[in-house]
Amino acid sequence: MSLFRLDASILPGSSASRALADLVESEWTSAHPDSSVTRRDLAADPVPATAWADAVTGGFIDEAQRTRAQVEARALATRFADELIGADALLFAVPLYNYGVSQHFKTWFDLAYTDPRIDPTGTALRGKPATLVTVLGGNYAPGTPKEGWDHSTGWLRRVLEDVWGLDLRVVERPFTLVGVNPALDAFTDVARELKESAESNARTFGQELAALRGSAA
Repeated sequence: MSLFRLDASILPGSSASRALADLVESEWTSAHPDSSVTRRDLAADPVPATAWADAVTGGFIDEAQRTRAQVEARALATRFADELIGADALLFAVPLYNYGVSQHFKTWFDLAYTDPRIDPTGTALRGKPATLVTVLGGNYAPGTPKEGWDHSTGWLRRVLEDVWGLDLRVVERPFTLVGVNPALDAFTDVARELKESAESNARTFGQELAALRGSAA
């Protein structure tokens, strides 16, 4: 029994996404106390920016002709895919940065995606239970002044749910900059309610994650 957890926040000491992911993980470990947790922290151990290109170009030539960088990149892609395939459930904690996808997560995904087991022709991840935790400094919901400015959550859902075929649940917490940015002080009460709702969802989805794995065992 195993859980794979990925964190992409660059602020581990004050990360809202990590705090929510901790709640999900706690529910998993409560249900499966003897399970192992494989962790990948993309802030502490970022993927080299050149790795994806090296892995792709290395795939076009014979192994004997590959450069050292190409060999290492393809080996890292294999390791990433092994971590995903080998886990019984997956947990991703990925914040919105500058209205888009975290560069750490995008670099990791692009490299992992070069592994033929989880590339477009055959995903070994289809149906695997997963939870995505994402947090947003502002609020980009329908009807808000910046509706449509969140260019991360939709993409994350697309690649995890539609491309890899994961059985995905999403915990989302907007307004994490309330209390940090004085311009958002008027939204203190709303932000508190959204935080409490996200924490409740994290616990619920953590329980569902554990139950889905249990029913599949």
